[in-house]
Amino acid sequence: MTERPLVAIVIASDSDLTVMEEAADLLEKFDIPYELVLTSAHRSPERTREYIKQAEGKGIEVIIAGAGGAAHLPGVIAAETILPVVGVPIESTALHGMDALLSIVQMPGGVPVATMAIGKAGAKNAGILAAQILARKYPKVAEQLVSYKKSLAKEIREKARLLDGKGFKNRSRKPGFKPSSAGSEVDPKR
Repeated sequence: MTERPLVAIVIASDSDLTVMEEAADLLEKFDIPYELVLTSAHRSPERTREYIKQAEGKGIEVIIAGAGGAAHLPGVIAAETILPVVGVPIESTALHGMDALLSIVQMPGGVPVATMAIGKAGAKNAGILAAQILARKYPKVAEQLVSYKKSLAKEIREKARLLDGKGFKNRSRKPGFKPSSAGSEVDPKR
């Protein structure tokens, strides 16, 4: 692979770092070089525009942008580049990230942003999605993703085995209960 950053993690505030570190951790796990950039679509629009113009020339191939509140940063970036942009809504207001989610997911036609879940799970998935995009070009990343997916499956098998060992196996149905037509269990005495 290369030493130059392939992914940019762009945050609108230093407080977003606690969430966006999840994306950085995944990129490090896959040995994908990245850079972290702090810029705001609202508070430093010129800096944002300048960075977007430089990103492609620097060899950036995917941009992950996290933002809370009005969360315009991912959309502003997507409007200015043809690079794939992955948006991560940050829970930073009384609306618990729903405002950011709606701001990022409701892009107008022609300006796509891949929108992740709110918060740390979304940032983690943004790192994985960036790796999946890069895996089409970099076989080493593809191999690491396959290995990662296998490790997730192994972890679930191990947890299931532990639960079975604690007597949870075959306890999904309680005596006297019958599945309803909707598939949930209903007490026939009610």
